[in-house]
Amino acid sequence: MKRKAYQVVFPVTLVVVMVVFISAIFFANANPSFAASGKDKSSAIAGIDVVKHTEAQIKQLKGALKITEEQEELWDNLASVMRENAKDMDAFIKDNAENTKSMNAVEHMKLHSQITEAHLAQLKKLIPPFEAFYASMSDQQKQTTDIIFRTGKYGKSKRK
Repeated sequence: MKRKAYQVVFPVTLVVVMVVFISAIFFANANPSFAASGKDKSSAIAGIDVVKHTEAQIKQLKGALKITEEQEELWDNLASVMRENAKDMDAFIKDNAENTKSMNAVEHMKLHSQITEAHLAQLKKLIPPFEAFYASMSDQQKQTTDIIFRTGKYGKSKRK
């Protein structure tokens, strides 16, 4: 039973974690070519638009999952939490963009800790509406969802 729950919980977190992970990379200055480019880091961080990325993912998921009228309310609840999480992360990124210029290594580690805590809080908010939505799905929708979150692809899996 725990394995099945993990298979459900892990996929839904993948989308949120990917978005936040990408933003964390910019905070950590993990891309050496970026540092060598001499570009202003704060303008690059400000260029990340978590909200637009999340909207694109919501649209793509809705199309791939073929949401029924009966599922619309559950889907809307899930999408609402995804949007709220994205807005919160976007605000966090924008609030901290300028501060990263003068951060030392310890301050960067503390920032990563804050990002991780924000991820956890967002996942805790996301799991209940996702579980409710997933429970409403047909077997075909569940299979599609599992493939999407396992592979990151919105088409048919090439597994045999």
